[in-house]
Amino acid sequence: MSMITLLLVEDNQKLRAALKTGLEALGDVKVTGDTDTGEDALEMAVSNPPQSVLMDVRLAGAMNGIQTAISIRREIPRLPIVFYSIQDDDQYFRDFRSSGILSHYAYVRKSNFLLPEMILPLLKDVIQGRSFIDPEIESRVHEVHIRDEQDPLTLLETNELTVARFIAQGLTNEQIAARMGFRDKRTVSRTNGSIYAAWGLDESTTDEKAARTRAAIIFRSRRLIHWDAEGTPHILDKEQNWIPWEGE
Repeated sequence: MSMITLLLVEDNQKLRAALKTGLEALGDVKVTGDTDTGEDALEMAVSNPPQSVLMDVRLAGAMNGIQTAISIRREIPRLPIVFYSIQDDDQYFRDFRSSGILSHYAYVRKSNFLLPEMILPLLKDVIQGRSFIDPEIESRVHEVHIRDEQDPLTLLETNELTVARFIAQGLTNEQIAARMGFRDKRTVSRTNGSIYAAWGLDESTTDEKAARTRAAIIFRSRRLIHWDAEGTPHILDKEQNWIPWEGE
């Protein structure tokens, strides 16, 4: 394999410099760009596409590493990426599961794969189209997925949870905006949209009134519920199969 061109995305400046020096010292890697934010990484990848990316999951900008990878691979499909992280934040595992990344990737714990000579084989594998996920991370991804399906409230951020609670109490958008002190009443509509998306209620065939009612039902039942095209609600059984639900 010829020299691997690499985009290095790491929020710790000292570690980023050490990784760049260490990887290039192996003689197989040329770091063509490095940054601490996903926003810069996206710009660098598009303007000068590398052969692969080494990406910390926690970054300095607004996007985390998983979100950055999604944005990059939207522009450059299946660009090989090695993720590494010491973070154990549930949101990272949610983002990874929903990312749709199936190949040309590795996701490992930083503490297990920090040395350049351990990273290089991962880079070579992902360039060949293979995928690898650290068993500990895979277990956490599954754990968070199961927990989220059991309690959909964990899928909401703090403001979204408060708005969902008010929806379940029957408040209007105007009343919610007044209770929460929003200066822009459109904030409630935008937050409603985030809630509907998190709970799978944002299908184009579902009108806002139906989505609002279903959000209230999900909040009160604390079950993730899926409504089919005929309007029949379904819930997950112990084997994670969708079965009809008649309510409680």
